Amino acid sequence: MTMGGGCLWLTLRLLLLDVLLTVTAAGAGGGENAAPVPVPALFVFGDSLVDSGNNNNLASLAKANYLPYGIDFAGGPTGRFCNGYTIVDELAELLGLPLVPSYSEASSVQQVLQGANYASAAAGILDDSGGDFVGRIPFNQQIRNFEATVAQIAGAVGAAAAAADRVARSIVFVGIGSNDYLNNYMAPNYDTRRRYTPQQFADLLVRQLAAQLTRVYNAGARKFVVSGVGAMGCIPSVRAQSLAGRCSPEVDGLISPFNANVRAALDGLAAGLPGARFTYLDNLRIFQAVLGDPAAFGFNVVDRGCCGIGRNAGQVSCLPFMPPCADRRRYVFWDAYHPTEAVNVVIARQAFHGGADVVAPINVRQLAGL
Repeated sequence: MTMGGGCLWLTLRLLLLDVLLTVTAAGAGGGENAAPVPVPALFVFGDSLVDSGNNNNLASLAKANYLPYGIDFAGGPTGRFCNGYTIVDELAELLGLPLVPSYSEASSVQQVLQGANYASAAAGILDDSGGDFVGRIPFNQQIRNFEATVAQIAGAVGAAAAAADRVARSIVFVGIGSNDYLNNYMAPNYDTRRRYTPQQFADLLVRQLAAQLTRVYNAGARKFVVSGVGAMGCIPSVRAQSLAGRCSPEVDGLISPFNANVRAALDGLAAGLPGARFTYLDNLRIFQAVLGDPAAFGFNVVDRGCCGIGRNAGQVSCLPFMPPCADRRRYVFWDAYHPTEAVNVVIARQAFHGGADVVAPINVRQLAGL
């Protein structure tokens, strides 16, 4: 894959940012000693890219609570679809918060006071997305779970105004939409593609997403980070569908209208919802920079999963106790669908410190400080 001038400039900016982060951390005596941003909690909505274990106790085919998932995570397999940290794990640390517990495992009020993760593998914006995996928690149900958490916080804090202020100062991260394509629009057993053009489907999704974000706002949230869909055309499962193992521009073309619609919708929501701030994370652009010049980020394997079977290690995803690759830091993809911890850390740091070319109109650090 060749890289145009725009991607080259983005790569240079990301590399410079990485150097600055390293110098800053060293000067502060390490990231863990840096002054935390004054955010009381992080609330997470999404799918398997940020799920931390909500599917573990569901009758679901979408689970990752077994080795080698979690092989590089201190707690071992937890239900994270990764070898280690997800994007929101790294964001929590950057915000000076503990790792956010999954909603299904948050057993105390003290835990949810610092946030909760409602994300569920195979979940989508649409309730019927991901149905092939049976059990999952769609975005609509995740929002109902958040509403229950807000009520729990109000009961714990006592004063309604204090509880509302706590939720309003918290960060909400939303990363969803991939399954509405992979496990709905592109799935052969769904008729969605025959009913909607790519633009019509994007319009449908974003209308629903805007209504859902408004519900989260009505529950008390005010600071939103909303991620676009990443480079799905280059994930190992899609590459494996080509005999040559190539990326699919057609697949990335399907999601382009969605990402464009999300950005426009966030601007409209920010203008119409008093006190709300919305930041868009351009996950696709960051992925394009990594895939365009992987060596610049320390990667040298971009076309296959670290754990999987078949062409591009993407025809069958990571099975229980399957030996993964040894040098996971060099791989972009962990399994047939998900990035490695190393990529997740890159994305999270760009979300937190990046410029308006990747996170706009402000980054997470600036959003947290408002």
